[in-house]
Amino acid sequence: MQLTVLQLAHSPYCIPITRTLDALGVPFGICEVSNADRRAVIEATGGAYYQVPVLIHDGRVVHESSGDSIDIPRYVDRVFAGGRLFPAKFEGLQRILVPHIEEDIEGVTFRLVDPSYLRDIANPVERAMIRRHKERKFGPGCVEQWGREREALLAHAGVLLGPFDLMLGESPFLLGEVPVFSDFALYGILGNLTYRGYNRIPEQFTRLTDWFARLGAFRFD
Repeated sequence: MQLTVLQLAHSPYCIPITRTLDALGVPFGICEVSNADRRAVIEATGGAYYQVPVLIHDGRVVHESSGDSIDIPRYVDRVFAGGRLFPAKFEGLQRILVPHIEEDIEGVTFRLVDPSYLRDIANPVERAMIRRHKERKFGPGCVEQWGREREALLAHAGVLLGPFDLMLGESPFLLGEVPVFSDFALYGILGNLTYRGYNRIPEQFTRLTDWFARLGAFRFD
């Protein structure tokens, strides 16, 4: 069996996939994609896709079918996890939780990461390509604006993360005794937030901090 994950190491959508595969004990290789050159993704998908992650599993290429799909996690669940990521009893809850995590929370937290991440990119072409992508979507000067708005963004992130800290007062993982995909999705957001030490999980969320460390070491039986 050959499995490769095409990824950006800091991506909040790649981190959940690699952490899940690790937790499942599935061997895989990594192809790190450059922000300045998505050729590996474009060639693998025949030009159908340019985002990450992408899985190449025994010659089969798996990528998302839309901006809000979760085709890759569903594939990992079906092929490797035996339904443990999306148990039927939590299907409705996860259809609420996962979009909230991957859209609402990520929509705040990435703004706390990008100013520092962009600053630290040595390659001017890669840095310019990321800036171009951000400014086409969010407007000229958006990265600098996020830097100026840092305190407000931190406060907003705290409001959004607080309910998850409360949830973890009731069980070791978000929906019970073992993690489901919602856990890994949130782990990806916080993995991105704390990438390279750019930010920390707000210190008042002690249960969320403990959960993050616990999920980082978790292995399925």
